[in-house]
Order: sequence, then C-alpha cells, then structure tokens
Amino acid sequence: MSDEIIRIASRGSPLALAQANLARDALAQAHGWERTALDQICPIRSFQTTGDRVQERPLAELGGKGLFAKEIEDALLQDEADIAIHSMKDLPAVQPPGLALVSVLEREDPHDVFLGHRVQKFSELSSRARVGTSSVRRTAQALRARPDLKIVPLRGNVQTRLDKLSAGEADGIFLARAGLARLDLLPTNCEKLSYENWLPALCQGAIGLEIRSDDEKARRLVTNIDHTGSHLAVSVERGFLAALDGSCRTPISGLALIQNGALNFRGEVLSLDGQSSWGASRELALHDTVGEDTFRRAHALGAGAAKDIRAAAGVNLPKY
Repeated sequence: MSDEIIRIASRGSPLALAQANLARDALAQAHGWERTALDQICPIRSFQTTGDRVQERPLAELGGKGLFAKEIEDALLQDEADIAIHSMKDLPAVQPPGLALVSVLEREDPHDVFLGHRVQKFSELSSRARVGTSSVRRTAQALRARPDLKIVPLRGNVQTRLDKLSAGEADGIFLARAGLARLDLLPTNCEKLSYENWLPALCQGAIGLEIRSDDEKARRLVTNIDHTGSHLAVSVERGFLAALDGSCRTPISGLALIQNGALNFRGEVLSLDGQSSWGASRELALHDTVGEDTFRRAHALGAGAAKDIRAAAGVNLPKY
C-alpha cells in the first residue's frame, strides 16, 4: 500500500463522492485520524463507470446491474485502491471472485420521493401527464397507480434531473430521498411516497464498503464502522435479488426493517406495465448476539421470499 493507510475508489459523481466522504469520515472517527490530513492518509480516487459514460440510453438497455460497479471493482482487483465505496442498490448480487463486502454504513431513509413541476403530490398529476424516470421499477409502480401517465426517459445525476424538472421536461420525477439528503438538496415540497405502494429499490439508501478478500489490513479498518442493523437488512435484500436473478431490467422492489426484535422483509416483482404484481413477506427473530450465522439466515430470508414469489407467479414471472 506504499505509505498510505488506505485508498478509496469511488465513482466521480457528486453523490458518489459525498458517499465516499461519509465513509472516510466514519473511518477517521473510528481510528482517530487527523481531519486535516485525510487526503494524505486516505485519498479518494474517482473512476468513471460505464453507467456514467453512457447517458443517452436507458440503463436497462446497457446490460443490467453492475454498470456503476465494474470499474470500481476492477480498481480493487488491480490494486489501484483498497476500499470500493458503493451505493448498494447498484451492486450486483454476485461479487467477482476475490472481493468481499465487509461493512455497511448506517442506512439513510430509503423512501422514494415525488417532485412535481407544477404540483406537489403524485395524485395531483393531470391526465396523461409526463413522468420522468429511467427506472423500470418506478415506471411499473407509477403505471400501476396511474396507467394513463406517459413515461419519459430521464438520466443524469441528481442535480441534472432536478434541472430537467425545473425546465419542464417532465411534469414530475421520482428520486431517492437518501441521495437528495446527502447532497443537501432535499426540497421542502417533495412528497415522501409510502412503502405500502412504493417499495424502494433493494438496498436503496445503503452505502457498502468492499475490499479484496485477502486484505486483512483493510478488513480490520473497515470492520469497525459496520452498522449491524443496516448490514442485516442489506443481506436480506441481496438474498432476495440473488434468488430472483434480478437486474435493472426487471421491476423488483423490497425493504427489510428491524422492528420489535425481528427482521421483517417485504418484496415485490411487477410486470413492466405495472398491471401484474407478486409480493411476499418474511420475518426473522433476532437475538442479542449477531454473528455470521445471523447474516446467513438473513440472506436466506430474502431468498425464501423470492421462492414464494416464484411459486406464486409461475410462468408469469417477468423475465427480461
């Protein structure tokens, strides 16, 4: 590692760098690093990913999950960095050999929010209004509630999407509340969408730290900042994703929450037009001591919910 303590790999978008700095701040607090020396002790190196480079096409056409992760994971494998910082919703369920997801920071509020150009609530949109999103999940959820809506593609970082809304390119858009909060861009007039009808993307709001599996120095450093509850929730949701072989081309949503001493999960798969959906719920009682077995059971909980959906949907389960 030369004289550096640790090198962080991140995407170069404003949100990704904000998340990388959150991770670095957590490391600094845990290990007593001098704030003024962080750029020397723990430099952040940004990488442009395929998802960042290609802006004119929907993500679903580009090959599914991993579009915002491959180049960052390659940096780890090629020893150009020691920790990769990921938005967990962008990380494929199966990692490359030689890499390990070791820590998850405390999760930000995973709700989706709606922002309107001239209205403040989704229900106030006029007939055949234009809703901007490139997410197949959000598209399906919007069309389930309002089949009359016109979906218009909307790519770009958070500020770009807000600018497009202000310019009237859409009558309304959906964004993750977590991203807006981390960029200090959360408007007071946005509508927080309920989990009942708007389950978020799997692992939305969670930041993960990935390392090389054999890098014990990095492992010791990042283990100290793991938030157990958030990591357990992510394990459930990734188990659900893996068992469904999900990608960004399939409308999948789900959320795990710790409530009353139990890990509760609800997941859903929709058709692209939102007119068909299949859901499942599972619960896992938690004990005072959380170990590797707890994480295995959490992953299996998500996989079990996916099995329920596969059984209920049968041949009708969407495959894109």
